[in-house]
This record gives sequence, C-alpha cells and structure tokens, in this order.
Amino acid sequence: MTVDNEEQTPEINTPESNDDVETGTGSSKAARLDEEGDVAADYLEELLDIADIDGDIDIEVRSGRTYISIVSEDASDSGLSSLVGRDGEVLEALQELTRLSVLTATDTRSRLVLDVDGYRDRRGRELAKIAQDAVDTVKESGEDVALPPMSAYERKIVHDVVADLGFVSESEGEGPSRHIVVSPSDD
Repeated sequence: MTVDNEEQTPEINTPESNDDVETGTGSSKAARLDEEGDVAADYLEELLDIADIDGDIDIEVRSGRTYISIVSEDASDSGLSSLVGRDGEVLEALQELTRLSVLTATDTRSRLVLDVDGYRDRRGRELAKIAQDAVDTVKESGEDVALPPMSAYERKIVHDVVADLGFVSESEGEGPSRHIVVSPSDD
C-alpha cells in the first residue's frame, strides 16, 4: 500500500458542517463559488487575450452567486462595447459560454452573472424606470400593461421592482417573445 505525502483527513460532520451539507451554505459553498469565479476569470482572460481587448476582471460573491465584471482600464478607449452587443445580446451569449466553461471544469452548473463595463447596472436602472412607468400606467388606467420582450435576468429585475411597488407581474409568451404583464394587485 502506498500513501501520498498529502494528509487526507476525512470530512467530519459537526453541527456547522451539517448545515453546509443540508443547505449548501457555508464554507463548502464559498469554496465552490470561489472556484467558479477563478475558472470563469481564466476563461474570460483568455478570451480577452484572443480578441486583443483590454480589460480588468473583478470577481465578487454575494447572495450565494458569483458576479464577474469586465471593466475598462481606460475609460476613453473601451473596446468592451463589442462584448455587450445590441441590447446586451453578446453579453448574454458570453455569460452562457462562461457558464459552460465552469460546468466543464467543475461538473457543477453555474448561476454566475457576467457584466461588461457596467452594462447590467445601467440596464438595471432602465428596467426599474420601465417597471415604475408600467405601475404608474396601471394605477391610472386600471388596465394590465404588457412590456416588451426581455431576457430572464431582466424579467427578474422587473418582477422584483413591480412586487416592491405592491403590484402583480407575470411572464407570458415563449422564447424570444417572453414578456411581462403588469396588473393591479389582488388586494
């Protein structure tokens, strides 16, 4: 029998580590999210090198999700806009490719969120305004308001804003036609 030089210690389930196993929280999840961020950053760094685009990669873990941002080193000369594309379409595709890279490396499905040059923050503010305007229209007319089609990520933001304002929203439609309908509250 051969023994590796590395010590192998069995995982002991203490009350704290049982929480990790049962809920997926704590240090084991944090380690998984750190690994996810590192794999994604390596993938994106390689992509930036191939495309000859300058940018810094920031990794943040919050609310049980990895957030990765590619930011411009020089605000006056940002080639990053090509990674966003029209209406964020390229960004969405790049996020999915990055998630696939993480899945391939870790055998774990990723829910990471990718942002490029602050696009998601700007778009989030726009979506909050769209949601507020829809709620205002519903208040005035009492009628449902259908919004234009959006990605799942964008719909989630709008649903949250509408709910915070005390109104009801529901996604309708399929595929690229999926959109939100805002309605008066059921109260």
